[in-house]
Amino acid sequence: MLKKTTVSFLSIFALVGLYSSSAFAQGAAAVGANHYSMYSMLALAAGLAIGIAALGGSLGQGRAAAAALEGIARNPGAAGKLLTPLILGLALIESLVIYAFVIAILMVTSIDLSAIPQ
Repeated sequence: MLKKTTVSFLSIFALVGLYSSSAFAQGAAAVGANHYSMYSMLALAAGLAIGIAALGGSLGQGRAAAAALEGIARNPGAAGKLLTPLILGLALIESLVIYAFVIAILMVTSIDLSAIPQ
């Protein structure tokens, strides 16, 4: 399982590296094309940021809820003690997703369409 995860992480990392190098490969003569390329990569990065954050947050919340429910099923008397750390953990996981959403919004709003020559 660890080998599969490592291979998938490295392949995604290599793919992102290939895309980022093509974003800056154009010369200074093609100013309009460079703006389009830069802004399209910025929009792509914002979309990937929120997508990956939502995926990671949902997986984390699912695992946290499953662990809490398993603990409650094993010891029903500990349900009150497990509820507060569960809610706190879910709030922290969700705050990370909200941070990624705010960063994605800031990235998208930084796209200046007036700078692109018509």
